[in-house]
Amino acid sequence: MIFDKERNDVSSDLKGRGAVVTGGARGIGRAICDGLVRAGARVHCFDLEAPASDAIAFHRVDVSNGEQVRAAVAAVGAEASLLVNCAGITRDKSLLKMSDEEWDLVLAINLKGAFNLIRAMGPQMRDAGFGRIVNITSINGLRGKFGQANYCAAKAGLIGLTKTAARELGPKGITVNAVAPGMVLTQMAAALPAQVRQTALDEAVLGRLTEPDDIANAVLFFLSDAARNITGQVLQVDAGQYL
Repeated sequence: MIFDKERNDVSSDLKGRGAVVTGGARGIGRAICDGLVRAGARVHCFDLEAPASDAIAFHRVDVSNGEQVRAAVAAVGAEASLLVNCAGITRDKSLLKMSDEEWDLVLAINLKGAFNLIRAMGPQMRDAGFGRIVNITSINGLRGKFGQANYCAAKAGLIGLTKTAARELGPKGITVNAVAPGMVLTQMAAALPAQVRQTALDEAVLGRLTEPDDIANAVLFFLSDAARNITGQVLQVDAGQYL
């Protein structure tokens, strides 16, 4: 997106670019896919379920499986220079009651999945001398959260991965940044107990909770040339929950 002083708006510069979004079937990932489509990008969704949109190319991929990721990236081809790692799950339980499976599954999808995608797409971005990567982390990866040891560890790991990838890939013309949402008004949030949502709302200094499009707008900024000189950063989009 480039700010046009004459039109006094932000116009997209993503037209014609190829983008891969993991976890793009629903929620935040779907809002990001839709935003990219509106911006003129060719969008590929890596997920286990298909988004209900003919404008989004669907690839059934378990992002925790490196072989599946490599095969899907090969199928998309070298056109994809934009990557958004949004795939994520929760298996909430207090630390002392958490099973090995609950720990391993969340780390495998939320953290290893992002590693798999960056490793698979990095070479084609390097060869092109251009790439944009955005990882969706969480304010709970910065502050911790009761009952979410696995999720918070994975999201904190994503921040370390973001900064390391930014250092390693920056000389190749690739930026790597992260967006850290607070509670976002998705179907998942709607299924939470009302008191949990109220607690998040009470934390939000703006007096409202974040919507999926708020996250999508931040992601599109990082993917655009307006952010060409920004890398290794974590942008909190949380209505002030973390303050």
